[in-house]
Amino acid sequence: MNCDLLRAEMPGRRIEWHSAIGSTMTEASRLAASGAPSGTVVGAEEQTAGRGRHGRTWHSEPGSGLYISVILRHQFPPATLPVVTLALGLAVRDAILQATDLACDLRWPNDVLIPSQNSEGKCAGILTTLEGSAIIAGIGIDVNHSQFPVELESTATSLRIASGRPHSRERLLLELLPVIDRFCALLETRGPEPILEMFSRASSYVTGRRVSVDQMGSTLFGTTAGLSDSGFLILRGDDGRDNLIVAGGVRPCS
Repeated sequence: MNCDLLRAEMPGRRIEWHSAIGSTMTEASRLAASGAPSGTVVGAEEQTAGRGRHGRTWHSEPGSGLYISVILRHQFPPATLPVVTLALGLAVRDAILQATDLACDLRWPNDVLIPSQNSEGKCAGILTTLEGSAIIAGIGIDVNHSQFPVELESTATSLRIASGRPHSRERLLLELLPVIDRFCALLETRGPEPILEMFSRASSYVTGRRVSVDQMGSTLFGTTAGLSDSGFLILRGDDGRDNLIVAGGVRPCS
């Protein structure tokens, strides 16, 4: 990563970059607790303990992906955190489109997918946590990966695999950070409604999609029926009842 280029293009932004680190989120949380300003970026060429949702790890091939965490200090009430995650998904989607011309789908709550003829592959994920008054936004994007571990081959993809060519991680980050600022400012000034509307339009998973949802050892089946005002997914079960999905792995099914 050419950090000199990044700092020259964004002179007012604090950028901490590591050749290898356990987790950028852990380091960003430490910096946030010590008072680091909003917009501070922690990135790494490699994560040895990258964090995904529900305690999963994030595969971080050295030098191939964009593995960053951003400190956000906005006037968001804690209950807005699910909508912040949706806003970040929109930001990642827009940045990928601008940098690569690849159109992505969004799977509630935090997956960015690249559709193909008969399937879809996950190319990015988002994780948000609270650190005092700050939000730590962890974002992992598979940029130039040429292959994945066997256990991920059927579900993961990269921008390179999808487009057939390598991409500049610097350009992607330069596209991503301003659009994160823009969506966060929109959420701060106008509240959740515009973000919920845009996410609903951008995602094929929000309405009318037959899915299964993992729920604490059980599985719910049904058809998605929109988002709640808090940003949670509404699943109309096969019994006709609406279920509010606060967390859980959403997957397509027949």
